[in-house]
Amino acid sequence: MQNKRQLGLYYEEKAHCFLCKQGLTFLAKNHGSQLGEIDLIMQDHACLVFIEVRYRKNELYGDAQSTVTKKKQSKVIQAAYNWMQQQQIDIETKEFRFDVFAITGDNYCWIKNAFDC
Repeated sequence: MQNKRQLGLYYEEKAHCFLCKQGLTFLAKNHGSQLGEIDLIMQDHACLVFIEVRYRKNELYGDAQSTVTKKKQSKVIQAAYNWMQQQQIDIETKEFRFDVFAITGDNYCWIKNAFDC
């Protein structure tokens, strides 16, 4: 049986492949800081996309997208600001968004602009 980290990496790779097929360009993955972690960082034309990947085996306790709490959103936002600062990207002028890629069982759900800052 896989541990949680291996399982997370597996589903992040599935999300990565799916999103590349949708025309997004891969930039980075698993960017972590003391503030939080971003699973995938991609580009959709001129827009930076910070993607939180969530997986649930089934809907017994709710679907995968319901696990992206306000607290988790805040951590992703802070980590995104940190990444943009490291890359010397001006957050005032650069277009960016936060997406959720949720996998519940065999069902994928890509939610564009799932939350904002």
